[in-house]
Amino acid sequence: MKSSMFRIAKIAFITAMLSTFAFGAVEHSKGKTEMAAVEGGDSCIKCHKGIESIRDEKSDMMQQIVAMGQGLGDTAGCVVCHGGNPEDGTVAGAHKGAPKAHAGGLSEFVRDPGSMWIADKTCGICHADTVENTMKSLMMTEAGKIQGNMHTWGTYNTKKVQYANYDVKDEDGKTPAWGTKVYKDYMVKMIDKYPDQFPTELKQLPLPPSGPEDFVGKSEEEIGAMASITYQRSDCQRCHIGVRGRKGRGDWRGMGCSACHMPYGNEGIYEGGDPTIDKKEHGHMLVHMMQGSREAKVKTPSGMEFSGIHPETCNSCHNRGKRIGVSYVGLMEQPYGSPLQAGGKSQSKHHGKRYKHIKEDLHFEAGMTCQDCHTSVDMHGDGTLFGTTLGQVEIECSDCHGTNDKYPWELKIGYGEKFGIDTPEGPRGMTNELPYFMTQGTVYDKQDGYLLSTRGNPLGNVVKHKGSNKVTVHLASGKDLEVPLLKYKAETSSWKSKNADVAMGKIQAHMDNLECYACHSDWAPQCYGCHVKVDYTPGKSKIDWIASGSTNFKNGETSESVLGTKGKKLFGKPSETRSYLRWEDPILGINGEGLVTPVIPGCQVTFTVIGPDGKTLILNKQARVSDNGQTVAGTDMAPVQPHTSGRKARSCESCHSNPKALGYGINDGQFIQKQGEDLYMDLQDLRTKKFVPANKTVQMKAIPGMDYDWSQIVTRDGKQLQTVGSHWPDSRPLDQDMRENMEKTGLCMGCHQNMKNDELWEKVNTDKKLNVTEHINKMHELINKAAK
Repeated sequence: MKSSMFRIAKIAFITAMLSTFAFGAVEHSKGKTEMAAVEGGDSCIKCHKGIESIRDEKSDMMQQIVAMGQGLGDTAGCVVCHGGNPEDGTVAGAHKGAPKAHAGGLSEFVRDPGSMWIADKTCGICHADTVENTMKSLMMTEAGKIQGNMHTWGTYNTKKVQYANYDVKDEDGKTPAWGTKVYKDYMVKMIDKYPDQFPTELKQLPLPPSGPEDFVGKSEEEIGAMASITYQRSDCQRCHIGVRGRKGRGDWRGMGCSACHMPYGNEGIYEGGDPTIDKKEHGHMLVHMMQGSREAKVKTPSGMEFSGIHPETCNSCHNRGKRIGVSYVGLMEQPYGSPLQAGGKSQSKHHGKRYKHIKEDLHFEAGMTCQDCHTSVDMHGDGTLFGTTLGQVEIECSDCHGTNDKYPWELKIGYGEKFGIDTPEGPRGMTNELPYFMTQGTVYDKQDGYLLSTRGNPLGNVVKHKGSNKVTVHLASGKDLEVPLLKYKAETSSWKSKNADVAMGKIQAHMDNLECYACHSDWAPQCYGCHVKVDYTPGKSKIDWIASGSTNFKNGETSESVLGTKGKKLFGKPSETRSYLRWEDPILGINGEGLVTPVIPGCQVTFTVIGPDGKTLILNKQARVSDNGQTVAGTDMAPVQPHTSGRKARSCESCHSNPKALGYGINDGQFIQKQGEDLYMDLQDLRTKKFVPANKTVQMKAIPGMDYDWSQIVTRDGKQLQTVGSHWPDSRPLDQDMRENMEKTGLCMGCHQNMKNDELWEKVNTDKKLNVTEHINKMHELINKAAK
């Protein structure tokens, strides 16, 4: 209610301004329409002549900004977002203060109007509820990341979400501020069922140790907990939008709203026309133009033009953890510098890492940005405090593609999520109306109706054609794509592979129990073994992203946001390394929705702590935590949507004849079984295996208790070895009966143990030399004969 009233007041103000002032474009004597700001004597353009208009001058948004600017004595409208005093002829004077009548109450000149610390006074003039919701969203709180990592370290042995980057409360009740009635009813039931995953209040993550005195008299458990917080604050929290984040190739971005809505090239070089911005200095936006909807075109002086928020913008953050951003565009990090660059130099680092190209997600190949699937609620939140992405993300694959026997609009609300929430009977249908918050971007013709998410909100860019069952998704980039509908393919037998018909049409258990991406993820990044060292020896330090964001000012800046600033420093310096990398055949497990999903190493933490005196206080320790009624290693294997979808699903054998997929480890866990022992490499008496030299050194130090491969999560008799998900009570390894029913390892022996029985093979009418297709047909023939 509060945000709605605020929005109405702001709209009334804007309407009054528009009725008083012209629309921000003037007709010159030659008949050419240009922005009044280009030659405005009272404007910031006096110095910044040539800078790009933040939006097209004919857009409603730009017209409103310019009209408001005229009311503040600035014909270009710069002061509406940036504050300042354009009437002052000096740089110092122009970049000081703000007009007293500023609609948002801005009192300072601001470099980045998108900063969350002043966004209510800038972007919030028109988008008050969006700003308010975003302050409680995961992009700001990172509550799930914090809870998951603290659980992995054993610091807080609970799945209850308690901490965030900053103190925050959900003071307006559990009913979401955004969404349809159906959506709000669904979410209230979900919140009631999972109170630990939907907190009403979050406290800032506790402070780390500040000096050697904090280690006096501390137990090993207490030291490990302190190290976990040091690590969390330095290596994990740089991506929240309260800070500008790491400054480097691939990571350049703005703050708050600008983190997504201002375009930054990976090199951070400004290519626009503002003469005051250094064209060689790294750390600047590409051009001074806003990106977002299809209508918001970004243009460069070189003649390039695009619309929508490119995945590379998202990847300035989504390149760690589950790595879904870089995976979506086909990249996986590697420790090598190959292939080499000219002059024999190693591959340039991107996000601080080097990459190999694996394979793009098919949606990216088709030209889809992240926002073409993910909704405003997925990005900005709905006013609820979410504990995990599974709570905030409202979409399922079936929302657009349907199933073999139902079109998307024929599915029930809640289909694709097995939370056990009561939903209305009957089909979800479609809608012809969009909530107000969805009308602030591009609004597409509804045709027969907008499709709905599984939780009941409209998908404003996905529409059903009039008079047919065809569906179009309108992309922010400007393309329109016809959505492949599974029911249509089933009805017309237009599958490109018989395997698809069998897997989805003949085996109902697949459709009932699996996420679509359990089969359709081509690959997943698997970074096994996260070895963390936290070094507290004198002089060791690293940036504290939470403290740096907490140190914010009236101009929206933080202690780390301006180029050249370092932010607040920690006592102690964490660093990471790993055991090995894989990408093929991800393991399968059960996610928080109770569905089969790929699982990948979330944060398989094995930690070492070096004390202020240089002594090793903890060496290669893994926390022991409770999970599914067992005490297991806290080295988490995380359920994931890898964002590597392909048309051709993984083969039957890659799951049913693959012990790794079932959770038993690569090659049935037969490798890397001696990690729990100190291993030496030296001359031996091979009769006794005793080492000959008296002077020998441990080559590989033991990880106590680890006598299994990182890729094994469960034994064949059901003993769980590692956590599978650290957020939701239902996440776990595949159940024992499911593993036993799935496994078909060694199935070939059923026939091939009889290979020397020529009499038998003559009866089945084959010379035993069959290709794959012939094998399948012969088995089909034999089964039918046996049934007669």
